[in-house]
Amino acid sequence: MTPRVVIAPDKFKGSLPADEVADAIAAGLRRVVPDVETLECPIADGGDGTVAAAVAAGFSFVPAEATGPAGERVRTGYARRGDTAVVELAAVSGLSMLREPAPLTSSTLGVGELIAKALDDGCTRIVLGLGGSASTDGGAGLVRGLGARLLDASGAEIPLGGKALLDLARIDLSGLRRAEVVVASDVDNPLLGEHGAAAVYGPQKGATPEDVALLDRALAHFAAVAGTRFADAPGAGAAGGTGFAALALLGATFRPGIDVVLEMTGFADKLPGADLVITGEGSFDEQTLRGKGPAGIAARADGIPVVAVAGHVALDVETLRRHGFSAGYGLTDIEPDVQRCMTDTAALLERLATTVARDWL
Repeated sequence: MTPRVVIAPDKFKGSLPADEVADAIAAGLRRVVPDVETLECPIADGGDGTVAAAVAAGFSFVPAEATGPAGERVRTGYARRGDTAVVELAAVSGLSMLREPAPLTSSTLGVGELIAKALDDGCTRIVLGLGGSASTDGGAGLVRGLGARLLDASGAEIPLGGKALLDLARIDLSGLRRAEVVVASDVDNPLLGEHGAAAVYGPQKGATPEDVALLDRALAHFAAVAGTRFADAPGAGAAGGTGFAALALLGATFRPGIDVVLEMTGFADKLPGADLVITGEGSFDEQTLRGKGPAGIAARADGIPVVAVAGHVALDVETLRRHGFSAGYGLTDIEPDVQRCMTDTAALLERLATTVARDWL
């Protein structure tokens, strides 16, 4: 009987996008079991790679230009199917787009512009993937890109960036464009405090301890002007507080990113008749178990064995099994040179997949 395998990996960050990870695994399986049936289902958790996962699932890519995190124009785009647009914050306001950190002045303006473009194109439902952001502006740029005006005491527009929120006196929403917005993220932090956007994620964006304290005050002031109801909501702190603006000012609903992506990709429809599910990401560790894509796959595998493939597996066998994984395989198991694992990822994944095939097929 021909074995059937669902291959549903996330990206190997910095090395290989999710669709190429899936291709490499499939090629390795076929080297051992030539007639294996593979169903490739690249995934993401709301961060970078969300648009690519949507396109792999049959959405169309729509190119666009928007304002990058430092104010420059960038080439970007969104995924579309019917009246639904998938917009990925990391693809227009992502940290990786900055030449140097700008924790106080970078913004999410381009995210709002990209959503406005999708609305101009006739979309009425927006799936907004949050993750990998460069800014801590509370999503102020997002709503500005959609027509809101953020004004100081004299009635002038405040500058972009989180620091400028300290000068905010009034928000004019009369020109704000609205749509059905679903926020997709694996982050459940509140907006403020020790677990908030500035404290937890600010240092990753180059914020000093003084910057973090300033940004937390600025976000608190923004929430006081916008309405504090959503400041403590899970996910309000996602993407530098962009979750807050989406919830408080756009009326968005918040959902775990992996739930949204698995629905888009039709993961559940691929499971019937499968003998094995293979998932993975670059580093398989405790963070993986906190709502990341592979954990979502294991939770929804419907009793089918799930094998994890990663650059490095930092979890012991017992921990893996407790969380729904039958086994874990790391590139570092076959290649101790981490740099090679980063540069020769596809070839090593194909080789590692032959071991998976021998063990499970």
